[in-house]
Amino acid sequence: MTDEFVVSRTERGTPVSSWLEWQPAWPPLITETWERVVVVAAHPDDDVLGIGGLLAHLVQRGVEIVGIQATDGTAAYPHSPTVSPDELGRLRTAEIREAYARLGLPEPVHLGLPDGALADHEDRLTELLGEFLRPGDRWLAPWRADRHPDHEAAGRAAARACEGAPVEFFEYPIWMWHWAAPRSAQVPWGRALRLDLSPAERLAKRKAALCFRTQIAPLSDHPADAAVLPPFALERLTTDREVVFGA
Repeated sequence: MTDEFVVSRTERGTPVSSWLEWQPAWPPLITETWERVVVVAAHPDDDVLGIGGLLAHLVQRGVEIVGIQATDGTAAYPHSPTVSPDELGRLRTAEIREAYARLGLPEPVHLGLPDGALADHEDRLTELLGEFLRPGDRWLAPWRADRHPDHEAAGRAAARACEGAPVEFFEYPIWMWHWAAPRSAQVPWGRALRLDLSPAERLAKRKAALCFRTQIAPLSDHPADAAVLPPFALERLTTDREVVFGA
């Protein structure tokens, strides 16, 4: 997450109860034949918050997972009097490593591109992602209409890297759960695939999400250090259901 999308700090968004009460008949996400998965994240938390339960599910099945972090999340607190961007990047890198370890995942790859400016480096990101392509892969990347510029740029770059390759491409929403509502016309519900998380998978995701201490708790009492991901936002992202959008 970065400060370019600050609505979660000032508005509560769609209540989690609205999402839980809505039970559409989305087809299930079928993963039985998956052998290698590449997961792209714009920031060190996007993938865990979006599909951490799916990752836990895949780990239990012995699927090879390659995590790729486009940025180190240095722009989350641009006006902080407490932490510099470089120090924040080091903290967030450590947090995602801890979160991945809690899920049983190997350490992710860090590309180190500029946080908050991925759109300006989209061609380079596409090129870098292309180096990880293998036939038969399944790729997961942020939804290209998530209304966060970095999420959307990461999704576009991943889609371009996969274009024409013998892989399957899926997108996962993150901020959508905040600004959208059930049946929102801006969301491609017709492409939605659902994963119902077991209690163990949901717990694993929540434990991993709690590693993101720089995001879920204020850095200090200063207004510029307010938490990026307050409790009501975290609750929305850690229910017993995850959704991805297929082709």
